[in-house]
Amino acid sequence: MRAIEITRFGKPEVLVEAVRPDPVPAAGEVLVRVRASGVNRPDVLQRKGAYAPPPGASDLPGLEISGEIVAGDAAELAAAGFALGDAVCGLVAGGGYAELCVVPLAQCLPVPAGLSMVEAASLPETFFTVWSNVFDRGHLAAGETLLVQGGASGIGVTAIQLGKALGATVIVTAGSDEKCAACVALGADHAVNYRTQDFAEEVKRLTAGRGADVVLDMVAGDYVAREVSCLADDGRIVIIAIQGGVKSEFNAGEVLRRRLTITGSTLRPRPVAFKGAIAAALREKVWPLLVAGRIKPVIERVFPAAQAAQAHALMESSQHVGKIVLDWAA
Repeated sequence: MRAIEITRFGKPEVLVEAVRPDPVPAAGEVLVRVRASGVNRPDVLQRKGAYAPPPGASDLPGLEISGEIVAGDAAELAAAGFALGDAVCGLVAGGGYAELCVVPLAQCLPVPAGLSMVEAASLPETFFTVWSNVFDRGHLAAGETLLVQGGASGIGVTAIQLGKALGATVIVTAGSDEKCAACVALGADHAVNYRTQDFAEEVKRLTAGRGADVVLDMVAGDYVAREVSCLADDGRIVIIAIQGGVKSEFNAGEVLRRRLTITGSTLRPRPVAFKGAIAAALREKVWPLLVAGRIKPVIERVFPAAQAAQAHALMESSQHVGKIVLDWAA
């Protein structure tokens, strides 16, 4: 099979097309002929040597794919509601940048009716992440306010749409007025340009001093102290990335007095059973919203798979809104 390898740690050009042996699925897994692969920030970190695959995972980058099931145990497939030839998208711990990919069956979801393979490949990583962190861990409820740091990212555009669809008020931050406008067009109630405005003061102003109930934080670092200052009583900060650094100082007295929660998680190393539970929740509660068109994939650009280096360069430029996808048919 064709695959995109990380030949050495470094800049985007270290991504090179190669030929690899076809992978073989084990019990509880299926083999998918990949039509499209999503590109995500963790892929960039892995390419740079800063995010190693978990033990047992493929060394190839790529955390989400779409395609057709071409091999797997018939009984297992039937029990999961699938069959050979079905169009699926799935979350993987690695190996997504390839023409064939082994996917845990529990982490497969049907391609929503009306969506293309490219659109389907843009779904798993962000939808699994947002559901797990905003709703399962952050316990966002209808009527509450969600603050999303980086609203124009793949995670951000998913959080905006899911938050709004499930009844929350959504405030986002973004790095330009154009990105702010794009977030509002997707449904965000308010967008704050973090380069020209103090997001903590804006959140307090927009909520009449109450603050946000849940913060989805991809920055950490010195953002945490500012997020503490603009949380509502009993508010929750959920950290999912550390682009601003691993060290944070904040007012612990505020955490005590106002019963605040600061938590976080990474999804990639979690067991299949954990990810399978998220998949089941998405299939029940979110996939119908995609089929109905209430939520839609947001794709900035599609690259031929052989141009993975260019896709990574765009990701690192942070000039995109939404997802970047590799197309194996192009």
